[in-house]
Amino acid sequence: MKFHWAGIGIVLLLSCVATAAQQKADYSIDSAKSRLEIEVKKEGLFKAFGHNHLIVAKEISGQVQFDPQRIESSAVTLKVQTKSLTVSPEGEPEKDRQDVQATMSGEKVLDVEKYPEIVFTSTRVSAVKQAGDDWTLTLSGNLKLHGVEKPVSLLITLHSTGNQLQAQGQVPLLQTDYGIKPVKAGGGAVTVKDELKISFDIVAGK
Repeated sequence: MKFHWAGIGIVLLLSCVATAAQQKADYSIDSAKSRLEIEVKKEGLFKAFGHNHLIVAKEISGQVQFDPQRIESSAVTLKVQTKSLTVSPEGEPEKDRQDVQATMSGEKVLDVEKYPEIVFTSTRVSAVKQAGDDWTLTLSGNLKLHGVEKPVSLLITLHSTGNQLQAQGQVPLLQTDYGIKPVKAGGGAVTVKDELKISFDIVAGK
């Protein structure tokens, strides 16, 4: 009888493990389908003579652990290669675009040779609201940029379809929080605003 009950216990345990494995799944971020953009605006006396810039990330990678039954236990790691950040040509004269690209990649701003990656690692999922296969939630974590790591919180809309996840949102970021001094031109008559706006549409698949 003892062996009988032990056998039942093992079966139940294996069943629970199998169910948990089915619920929690690993996803990889799809760089080709994902989008991350940084909006850079100008200020100052002659800001009308300067251009606002749109920076696009070309290389995004990372992993997502997603559990629809216990979404608070989900986790995200996202990486952006700094060399892949590219000034969009839209509304930019080519020479100006090249100059902005060189300044952004250089030692005064991103210093891509010294800091090749921007990394976000989640620490908490909270404020979860679900409607079918859609969730709104707050994703908290640490963002490492330019050698500085600071906590950030992202308000995210998440959608799950079959073997794919899609997360959308935006977050403001101060350059000076990460040791980056906003670029000035014309003796300070035109200055890049300290606050950047980052918008993202991240797709991950199993």
